[in-house]
Amino acid sequence: MPRTRKAGPGRVPIVGQLRSYNRAWLRGDLIAGVTVAALIVPKNLGYAGIAGVPLQNGLYAAAAGAIVYAIFGTSRQISMGPSSGLAAVAASAVLAASISGVQEVASFVAGITLASGILFLLLAIFRLGWIAQFLSRAVVTGFLFGAAIDVVIGELPRLTGTEAEGANPIQEFWSWLGTLGDAHRTTVLVAIVSLVVVFGLRAIAPRVPGALVLVVGGLVAAAVFDLGAKGVALVGDVPRGLPVPKVPDLAQLWDHAGTVAVAAVALVLIGFSQTAGDARTFAAKHRYQIDINQESVAQSLANITAGFFQGMPVSTSLSASSLNDRSGARSGLASLTSGVTVLLTLLFLAPLFSNLPKAVLGALIIEAVVMGMMDFPEMRRLFRVKKTDFWIAIIALLGTLVFGVLAGVVIGIGLSLLWLVAVATHPDMPILGRERGTQVFREADEHPDDEVVPDVAVLRFDGGLFFATADALEDRLRDIIQSNPDLTGIVLDCEGIDFIDSQGASALDDIVTLVQDAGVELRLTRVKPGPRAVLERDGVLARIGADHIHGNIHRAVVAEQEDARRRDGRG
Repeated sequence: MPRTRKAGPGRVPIVGQLRSYNRAWLRGDLIAGVTVAALIVPKNLGYAGIAGVPLQNGLYAAAAGAIVYAIFGTSRQISMGPSSGLAAVAASAVLAASISGVQEVASFVAGITLASGILFLLLAIFRLGWIAQFLSRAVVTGFLFGAAIDVVIGELPRLTGTEAEGANPIQEFWSWLGTLGDAHRTTVLVAIVSLVVVFGLRAIAPRVPGALVLVVGGLVAAAVFDLGAKGVALVGDVPRGLPVPKVPDLAQLWDHAGTVAVAAVALVLIGFSQTAGDARTFAAKHRYQIDINQESVAQSLANITAGFFQGMPVSTSLSASSLNDRSGARSGLASLTSGVTVLLTLLFLAPLFSNLPKAVLGALIIEAVVMGMMDFPEMRRLFRVKKTDFWIAIIALLGTLVFGVLAGVVIGIGLSLLWLVAVATHPDMPILGRERGTQVFREADEHPDDEVVPDVAVLRFDGGLFFATADALEDRLRDIIQSNPDLTGIVLDCEGIDFIDSQGASALDDIVTLVQDAGVELRLTRVKPGPRAVLERDGVLARIGADHIHGNIHRAVVAEQEDARRRDGRG
């Protein structure tokens, strides 16, 4: 398999793929492309419904994402297009900006899509993709779960043929409950059958494209039973034809610049983490390389193109990408085939979707967000592995429900940064004991039967020694000295210290004074080259003394015990 890190001339990886193309791949690529198109066409109708844009705009974005990513992306199995999470962010931005009117909403969503594409491009140019890592997985899990609940509640009126209102999903849900007495029976029946079909197929026949079966079944039922005449609401006109380039309303975007900025950041953080992770997975499976910076370029151009062609935000779809892989995709030609198939659908089949019952579309949307955004296994894993992460996810979930999806993103970013600061500024500093009969030192709290060396405290510092942690180390050592009046020496294990700044070096110098005033000897072990160089330049190592710097803990403890005996006249 050829390397794809810099495949092809310039930054067009598909050129390199096609130059080394194996004709045996052609059948698999074409089958995969058409198969994925059969999955994403009905799903993207639902994603458009989530975002509140005309249904065809979801297909515009699907075609743009698939074709542009195929040309500029480095992953050979990725399927790029709208997703439920990105659609929920777009819908929340529309709500936050109080945009109304179908064309105004479509223009606004296209605008934030364009803005996210430009932001992706800036990340690629300045190689700032690492910024996306500041949104922790726990926060993303909780945020997406809350956004999914928000979307589900928003779709409930479609299932009953009623209307509901509220400032947040909780109020909207209570409002919907009050309308159940006015529910349209035929609409409810259509909704129940649709939910049973789409969730039932996923349970008993997961390889069957349930969304496609549901859409086709809904169209057939609408025609056979004349559901429109029976009062079941239909989605309305879906025009035939290809999208034309159109610049979003720049004045509208400027008027809501704050909302656009927050939405664009949210789209980038979610989109980049999804695409980078999926691209790495498929590259490892098929043993080729990807270029993460080029992935940012590809996602940027995909979103810019989608924005100019009246689409909505796009990113990778794990379900579509997995189907692409299973169906035999071996190059970007598969994604190109998907994009062209979507364009053919727009040219010849789009008007058929006009008779799709809204209850069917609502069921399609609910299935998409429940299965794509409500990650129950991950929530259970967080609760089992790290309850702090679980409660962070719950806070992100509740913040999304109470304050909205966009606010949930801001809350999530804030939680991620607070958690990062909390972890960075509260390093572990365990007391170490010696495993009996060995020279191995390990955490005394975890191994209560280990021998704690009398009169010598062995402390390990796990983290960087810098301005935010320096005082914590000094306070910890002061507590140790005050709680043990018979202490003769302290061994500070520096194995976990990867870096020291000037304030950290100054704090260690103050610690030298602290222990000397207390009549205690300080010894350092396993000091790494980087921190050692800083301490040497600051003169701290000279104050401690070369004979008090050791290669391992055992030697430091033995040296301190021998010195203590000499000081007491017992040596």
